[in-house]
Amino acid sequence: MDDPDLRQLRAFVAVAEQRHFGRAAEQLAITQQAASKRIAALERELGVQLLDRGPAAVQLTDTGRRLLDPARAALAAGQAALAAVRQRAAPARLDVWGHLFEPLRTVRDALAAAPGLTVEVGPARDLDAVAAALVRGESAAGFGRHQPGAGGELAHRLVRLEPVDAVLPADHPLARADRLRPADLAALRLVLPADPARLDFLARFGAHFGVPLLPGEANLGLAHLLDRVRAVPDGCTLLPAELPLAVPPGLTVRPLVDPVPLYAWSLVWHRERPHPAVPALLRAFAERGRERRWLEYRPDRDWLPGADARDLA
Repeated sequence: MDDPDLRQLRAFVAVAEQRHFGRAAEQLAITQQAASKRIAALERELGVQLLDRGPAAVQLTDTGRRLLDPARAALAAGQAALAAVRQRAAPARLDVWGHLFEPLRTVRDALAAAPGLTVEVGPARDLDAVAAALVRGESAAGFGRHQPGAGGELAHRLVRLEPVDAVLPADHPLARADRLRPADLAALRLVLPADPARLDFLARFGAHFGVPLLPGEANLGLAHLLDRVRAVPDGCTLLPAELPLAVPPGLTVRPLVDPVPLYAWSLVWHRERPHPAVPALLRAFAERGRERRWLEYRPDRDWLPGADARDLA
């Protein structure tokens, strides 16, 4: 006996649901004769009668009723297999957020380690927007800073820990030191590019090291943030140490030590419906991370917010 093909099962399910060959054929965009032939072939291959073909309507036999749910499941599995092939063939979309810290630096570096992986990188407003795109199936994954309490439908993995430097007015007394401790910044105010609720790393840094916060109203970009720091005599802000930054006149950059604050970057994806490209993306970040020592962390030397430290562990 040959295995039934999906066309036969599709015709059977359509007739079983419509209880009518003509309506089922119209739904399938085939002739009524073609639908009848497919079901007859299915019955021959299975050696059973699936339908009672009455003059007014079509009824399922007991065997037909037992077959209906498995047939639906087989059709769904076939559609899922086709979708997986099509998704793999199309570029995987990777949404990035946190553009003030230039996440594309890390993304480009990681993707260079996976030349066979076709990825379309696009901007996203924030983690909430990325989560919504993942739920809708519009994106394969996201890259940026994962915040505690993000949607339960998301899975994430830390892929990079990046030291941050302090940026402060060049004429401030603290600017005379070659390096600063995070606790030294308690004499300043931490200038934020937006509301602290949207900047959990900076808010947690300020709370942990006793640095007062000077919130912003809207994130208008790096240049605007640096202009604000320059305009506040006791202002400062934090930026990734490897950010390519042309320091404007009137400001200076100092590394932070004892401890070194680390900014955590994560890859996020849908927990229940991971895109086929997610394992390859994770491998790419892991391989580049080993080469670049992106996940190096020593608790006696470095500082991470508690949630990040737990994620890393």
